[in-house]
Amino acid sequence: MLNGTNFCTTVAPDGAEEVEMPKTLEEINEKIRTGKVVVVTAEEMVGVVAEKGAKGAAQAIDVVTTGTFGPMCSSGMMMNVGHSRPRIKLGGGAVTLNKVPAYAGLAAVDIYLGVTAVPDDDPRNAVFPGEFRYGGGHVIEDLVAGKRVLLEASTYGTDCYPRRELATWLTLQEVNEAYLFNPRNAYQNYNVAVNSSDKTIYTYMGTLRPRLGSANYCSAGQLSPLMNDPNYRTIGIGTRIFLGGGVGYVVWNGTQHSPGAKRNERGVPTGGAGTLAVLGDLKQMSDRWLKGASFRGYGCTLVVGLGVPIPVLDEETAAQTGVSDADIQAPVVDYATAYPERRPDVIQHVTYAELKSGTINVKGKPIEATPLSSYPRAVEIAETLKQWITGGKFELTSAVAPLPRADSGLVMGPMANHPPDLDARSA
Repeated sequence: MLNGTNFCTTVAPDGAEEVEMPKTLEEINEKIRTGKVVVVTAEEMVGVVAEKGAKGAAQAIDVVTTGTFGPMCSSGMMMNVGHSRPRIKLGGGAVTLNKVPAYAGLAAVDIYLGVTAVPDDDPRNAVFPGEFRYGGGHVIEDLVAGKRVLLEASTYGTDCYPRRELATWLTLQEVNEAYLFNPRNAYQNYNVAVNSSDKTIYTYMGTLRPRLGSANYCSAGQLSPLMNDPNYRTIGIGTRIFLGGGVGYVVWNGTQHSPGAKRNERGVPTGGAGTLAVLGDLKQMSDRWLKGASFRGYGCTLVVGLGVPIPVLDEETAAQTGVSDADIQAPVVDYATAYPERRPDVIQHVTYAELKSGTINVKGKPIEATPLSSYPRAVEIAETLKQWITGGKFELTSAVAPLPRADSGLVMGPMANHPPDLDARSA
């Protein structure tokens, strides 16, 4: 609902019937400005809906805050470092930050650093499993922590950009612009990873013990942003969010956004579905909420803190934000066979309540379940966002355009397979 319209139920003066009166997002923001807004976290909303029902919760609550804190590999930093004297054209050259290569296929002094980038001399998996001690995510953490980072560049000279070599220390506050631009964050739901093989395997879901010896998952469940807005009624392009400890925005649907995924009776996807592309000023952010991470045998990433406020539009929104871990199911997938072979096999589904108990049963076997994301940190993000809103420091925005929904026809597809020799024959 892009115009921010809400509806609150009232009783007619003669008490004869109930009528619905519109309530706008601007009225919620006015409550924020006057200190009258009622905000709860998504965790708290579970109890409110259980006590009052969806209708009562819709009348009582104005905003529900969400949060998640976990590894998000499709993240990175856009930076403008400013012009040197004499000028240098980084675009088309080679650029590193603390020896980690950045993308320099842009203009003269714009670069993009992806969080999974690793130094050229990193052994990677030459001696398996590799350690991947330092990568792009660690560079970003160092920058927001106030540390100096070494920029090195080599390129070709031009008449207007004659310099060919550059080495300089820089800090986040010294560059012109630096913003986090993450093409895919906040997966709506995700796999529970297990390993049926006879050997330990090393994945982006962490280390998995053999013979179904462990299960790893990565979601805040009932606190996760898109779990609380499963049909993308309020979260859209332009939504203001908590990002990395500062303020950010949803700028597009994330890559691999697949809104047509299967859903349960509550409309909650039972597997990976929606994602968000987000952007925010890195200079506002904190190394508490952006943490470089290393996955043995896999690579580097960045752990990102992200939270989204959801205005309680109506009874439906209240019901959706009252979703509990017991209502959300995640698919158990074998990362030794099905995942690497891109087979759609799902062993079974388990609820997040089961996962958070610490043990799930797969094929009749109890398995220890371990989170890669931090639920306590997700709670802290939701609480922080709640404090920002109740303190009048953070107002809500209406989306300027919706995210693609289930009826959009958008699906996540596989890579097209066109081997070069076939292309040559058809030419």
